[in-house]
Amino acid sequence: MFSKNKKILIVAAHPDDEILGCGGTVARLIKQGCSAYTLILGEGITSRDEQRDIKKRSRDLLELKEQAVQANRAIGIKEVYFCGFPDNRFDSKPILDIIRAIEKIKIKIKPDIIYTHFAKNLNIDHQITYKAVITATRPLTNETVKEIYSFEILSSTEWNYPISFSPDLFIDITSGLKDKIRALRCYKSELRTSSHPRSTHGVILNAEYWGTRVGIKYAEAFKTVRVIK
Repeated sequence: MFSKNKKILIVAAHPDDEILGCGGTVARLIKQGCSAYTLILGEGITSRDEQRDIKKRSRDLLELKEQAVQANRAIGIKEVYFCGFPDNRFDSKPILDIIRAIEKIKIKIKPDIIYTHFAKNLNIDHQITYKAVITATRPLTNETVKEIYSFEILSSTEWNYPISFSPDLFIDITSGLKDKIRALRCYKSELRTSSHPRSTHGVILNAEYWGTRVGIKYAEAFKTVRVIK
């Protein structure tokens, strides 16, 4: 997994999912010589207020994009791609459109590794993102993607009771947790207060939680989807 010079693509439903899910791991891989890119499928935030003024919404979306670029730059991501699918409404779009959006970037980058959402998250956009990634990376001849891992998103994965996230891969991010937190702090509009799972406090506690299960200080956890060696 930690071979040098591999290309990584993170496919996330919303801005900040990419850092929450695998920011520490990808930061570590970049430092070890890999190159990484992020594809954010959804616009984010627009489902929160149906009555929001259109001009204000446009400003908010532009600000969120800027925050996403800053956050990804903080961990060394080479480029962030945006698709603008409607927030929490991926099911209102033909899934073929989402698959093709992923395929377009996949063909351009030719990644070896993809990180994306856990299939059983509460959020419908996360579920559809996973399904679209799996479809876009069918293991056919000449497929470049040899490894796919799914990550959790705090306040989505653990809230889909009684389904639980049962990871089988744990990555030590003890040396890179500061990078992840620094990147998350770029998302000023997305971070929550300390009692919320998606606060910096919650993220640190979760990294410590997974770390204690495998004998290290801080870890990110993943479910292996497919690995071809």
